Formats: sequence, C-alpha cells, structure tokens
Amino acid sequence: MRWLKKSLFAKLLVGMLIAAVIPYTLSNIISYKTTSASVGHQVVELNQNAMGIGMENVTRYLHDLNRISVSFYYRETLMNYLRQGEFLSHQILYINNQIDLLYNQRPEFRGVTYISAKSSYAFTRFQIGLPAITTHPFDASIWGRSSGLYTVSHIGKESVLGVHKQLIDYPSSEVLGYLSLYVGLEEIGNLVRSQAGPSKEQIFLYLHENMDMLYASEDSEPHQTWAINKMSDLAGNRGAFNGELNGEKGIFIYIKKDYLSIPLAAVKFVSNASINESANRTLNRSLLIQIIAIAFVIMLASILSYLTIAPVRRLLRTIARVETGNFDVKWEVERVDEFGILEKRFQTMIHNLDDLMNKEYRYRLELSTAQLKMLQAQINPHFLYNALQSIGTLALRHGSEETSEKIAELGSILRYSMDIKTEVVTLQTEIQHIEHYLSLQTNRFKNRLSYTLSCSKEALKFHIPKMILQPLVENSIIHGLERGKGTMTLHISVEMDHELRIRIIDNGRGILPETVERIRKEYAKAELHSDKNGGIGLINVMNRMRLYYGEGFSWEISSISYEVTLISLHVGADWLEKEGS
Repeated sequence: MRWLKKSLFAKLLVGMLIAAVIPYTLSNIISYKTTSASVGHQVVELNQNAMGIGMENVTRYLHDLNRISVSFYYRETLMNYLRQGEFLSHQILYINNQIDLLYNQRPEFRGVTYISAKSSYAFTRFQIGLPAITTHPFDASIWGRSSGLYTVSHIGKESVLGVHKQLIDYPSSEVLGYLSLYVGLEEIGNLVRSQAGPSKEQIFLYLHENMDMLYASEDSEPHQTWAINKMSDLAGNRGAFNGELNGEKGIFIYIKKDYLSIPLAAVKFVSNASINESANRTLNRSLLIQIIAIAFVIMLASILSYLTIAPVRRLLRTIARVETGNFDVKWEVERVDEFGILEKRFQTMIHNLDDLMNKEYRYRLELSTAQLKMLQAQINPHFLYNALQSIGTLALRHGSEETSEKIAELGSILRYSMDIKTEVVTLQTEIQHIEHYLSLQTNRFKNRLSYTLSCSKEALKFHIPKMILQPLVENSIIHGLERGKGTMTLHISVEMDHELRIRIIDNGRGILPETVERIRKEYAKAELHSDKNGGIGLINVMNRMRLYYGEGFSWEISSISYEVTLISLHVGADWLEKEGS
C-alpha cells in the first residue's frame, strides 16, 4: 500500500473507483438477494401445484390397481371354485388360467399370488427369471383392512408395489382367500417424473407414516432418515424446508395426500443452483452492463485524475529544479482554476525568492570579504613593536648572521599578513608561517618558551582559511606566558584521519572558566569582535572557520592553570578541499 500513500493520483483514482464500485456492488447484492428470494417462493409454489397434479395421477393409478384387484368378484365360475376348500385338477387349471389373465392385464405386473383361506393352497404367477415371493402374509392384523393393503416389497433386487386384498364372500363376510399383486414401478415412475424439472431435481414417493420409500428418481439410500425426521415434524399437507442431499444444498418441497386411508407423500428436492439459475442469469446480465459502466468510470476517472494531478506534478518537477539552484522556471499557465492560480503564484514566489537570494548572496559575500580583510588586518602592534625591539637589541650586541635571519623571518610574516588578495592557503603554507612566528617568539622569550610541532603528511595539502594558526598560538603565549610566570611549553598538533584536527596545547597560566563561557556565548551570536578583554582572536578564528566550513566545523576548549590548556579545532573530511581540486 506504499504506492497508494505516495501517489495522489492513485488516491483520487481509487477513491473514484470505490465511489462507483460500492453502489454497484450493493445494488447487485440487494438485487440478487431479492430475486433469489422471489424465485425461491415461485419455485416452491409452482412445484407444489405440479406435484398436486402428479399426486392426483398417482391416486388414479392406485385406484385402477384397486379395481383390478377386485375383478374376481365379477367372475361367477371363479368365485364358485374359490368357495370350495378342496380343488379338483380342472378347477386348479381354471384358477391358474384366471391368475394368468390377471397377470397379463398390465405390463408392469411382476407377479400375482392367491392363497386360499380354507386350504392354504397357493396359486402364483411371476415374471420369468424372477424369484417368487416365498413369504405369505397371513397376519390378521395386516390383512384386516377391507380396503386392502399397499406395501413396498422386493423381488430380487427390484423394489415393487405390493397390493394385497382379502377376497370376501359377500354377504356372508367369509374370507375366501388373499390376493397379492406385485407391480413394477415403471408407470409410477412416469407419473412421478413428470413433476421433475430438466436437471438437479429429484422426486421421492413415500407410503405410510413410517415413510417407506416407494420410488426415487435417482439412486438413493433406501432409508432417508432426513425425510422421516423432517416430515414427522411438519404439519399441513404442503410445505418446504431447507436441507442437503448428496452433499448439495437446496429445498425439499413436499405434498401429502391420503388414498383409502393410506398416507402418501411426494417430496421433491430442488438444488439451490437450479433455483438461483434465473437469478444468476439476471445477475450476469447486470454484471456485464455494470462492468462496461465501471470500465467507462475507470477511463473517465483516470482522465479526471490526470488533469487534476498534472499541475501538481509540474509543480513538483519545478520544486526539484529549484532545489538544485535552477530558478529559471517560467512556463505558460493556461488554466484559470485554482490550480492555475496556484501555478502563477508559485512562479511569482520563485522569482521573488530568486531576487532575494541573489541580494542575500551578494550581501553575505561582501560581508565575508570584509570580515576576512578585517581579521587579516588584526596583527597585534604590540607584537611587532616587541619583535623589532628584540631584533634591535640583538643587532647592537652582535651584528651576526642570526640578526639577518630574524629580520628575514619578520619580513616573511609581514608579507604573509599583509597579502589581502589571498584568502585561502594550504595547511603547509600556514605551518611555514607559524614556524617563522614561533622562531621570533622563542628568540624573544629565550628559555622561557619552547615548542614542538607535528603534522601528518596527509593534511599538508588541504586548504584552510588564511591566518588561522597564528591567532591561536598568539592567544596561548599571551595567556600562558606574558600574563604568567616561569616557563611554558607549547605543542602544535595537526592530525588527519576521518577529520582534520588542529590542537594547540600549552602548560601556561591558562584561560579562566569565565572567559571560556564568554567565548561560547559570543560564538553562539556569530558576531565579529574587536574587544581587547581576552579570547578575542580565538572567537574571530572560530567565526572564520564557521563561515568557510559551515556545519562541518566544531571546536573544544579545556584549561587547567599551569597544567594543560587545550584548544582543538575539528573539520569533517567531507568539507575539506585538497590542492588542485
């Protein structure tokens, strides 16, 4: 998400897309939910009406089977034979013939059995290749219904509908025998399948309260416990409930009907995919239209975002050029809106800033030059007077070559100090100058002053502002020797590693803490001084170093009287310039 945080164009584009996509998405969700719910109610209602018609067809078919099961009553000869307890051979042949006629009335009949109640003689007729029913239901509680009994039976692996009927000799109410018709489920399947849709709809037909499954449109478990549990809890002859079949979620739609006091129940499973198919088609059409609309919104949002961001990017490029010091940022502003006004105002601001910086630069340049010349002109007259007096005294005593040497050193000092055209010198030149200066000072103070000087070769070629070391050494001699007593040792150290370090160390009288604190305060004010109260040359040296090196310069002062006084100047290596660079 960093790209979103760093790009105003991306924020505008994403914001516009969100403003467009969220309403579209919400409308799709609401439309889909509403359509799905409406379609669901319609599916339940339409299927219940269709299933009602199907159940009427099933009951008519069961009525036909019931009519066939009582056809023996219309055959007087057959009834006379059946009233006898014992059957002669021609009677048995006749009864078997009647059983065959009954069996052939319907192609879906799988078998017919008649069991005499008087002799328990059984007459059977089954389809060739199918095993006969070997168990005979003589249970009085089962056969007690005068209207007959309908059961789910099995012949081999095939499920069949068993229609069981008592043959009663009216009006005596004597039971002559028991007739059973075993009917294949082809016709029932045709009647039930007419209620199912083209796909993903399954139909189940159940008998009795215990929900014996008579027919299923597809291979299903013979004991559908979900149906037993659900149907027993639902009241009314019609209804629907949500459920799952073979791992697929959907709606179970049921309708109940009684035939001759026998409960029938038809259950249809309609998958959610089938229910939502119409809603999905509507949603897909809506999505196609909305995708086209969103593409148009993206294109329009991109154009608007680009037109909005273009002046901002132009301003950013201009700011980058200004940061490099290029203030030539004129361009033609054609817009008259807020961004156009901003660009014009920015151009005006840059031009004013350019003028102001030019004025400030010239002012600082002139000020720096004036400060440098003033500092270079600050040669202590007291030193020159004392030096000349020492040389005169030496000349009166001796007239030797040493006098000429000292005068030559003094001349070098004067030439170096008075050369106001040169502002920056190498550290090697500055060290040569300080050696001449210290030679004259040791001649003046004799055995009271001694010094050592060390400098790394790497530091000799770096440039520094002119007249930096002499004020520091002079400050040490004034504070440590002229205003003190005894002798003083002075050490000048120049080191170079990751920074340039110039250290002036002496064991003279030192600098008072109050003076050090005053130096810090005056340095913080960044002002040049010509005061004579002490520490003056040191402050001016530090100010010059700061003017030249900026943030790359730092300094330290520490002093313990007659032990050690340390003045240390530090310049970062990145701020230094070598000779010839």
